[in-house]
Amino acid sequence: MTITEFGSETIHGSGVWHGDGGPLDLTAEGCAAFVAMVLAYGDPATELPADRVHCDYYWITDGQGQPGGEEVVGFLALRHRLTAWLLEEGGHIGYAVRPSRRGQGHASRALALAVRRAAELGLDRVLLTCDEPNIASARTIESNGGVYEDTRNGKRRYWIATAPGGLSAERAEDGRSAARA
Repeated sequence: MTITEFGSETIHGSGVWHGDGGPLDLTAEGCAAFVAMVLAYGDPATELPADRVHCDYYWITDGQGQPGGEEVVGFLALRHRLTAWLLEEGGHIGYAVRPSRRGQGHASRALALAVRRAAELGLDRVLLTCDEPNIASARTIESNGGVYEDTRNGKRRYWIATAPGGLSAERAEDGRSAARA
């Protein structure tokens, strides 16, 4: 099962941190409640606590399209704006691929789709971060156009332009063009 394969790793992009901190309820009812919770985060009409932002959550699948469904191999979160903490360490996009499916291009494919979705949300650029020693994630970000800015608190920080034309000269800190900020 996808979730259990992560073991004690943080499952970036999954939304599990919105739960009550207890063990995940992997029953059909528990999964339905979890999906309803993360769907609410993507709805701009949902009122959120001040320290939370609207966010689209995705399941990364293997793309095989086999009868009976595709296999979930990971998770991705696309945050619609940045808080001060997200600007420093978390970024707009977080993702995780289960250990047995890493190195197969799933994260790169999902990130490319998320960057396109960010453009639809009106973001001119998105911030991504990865832990300093996570060379595989750094390569994934760089292969999707990530431009290294700096390292803060052990996190490498990259910006990716969401449009082929590149970045505009004036941008708000949340990635939106200054004219729309």
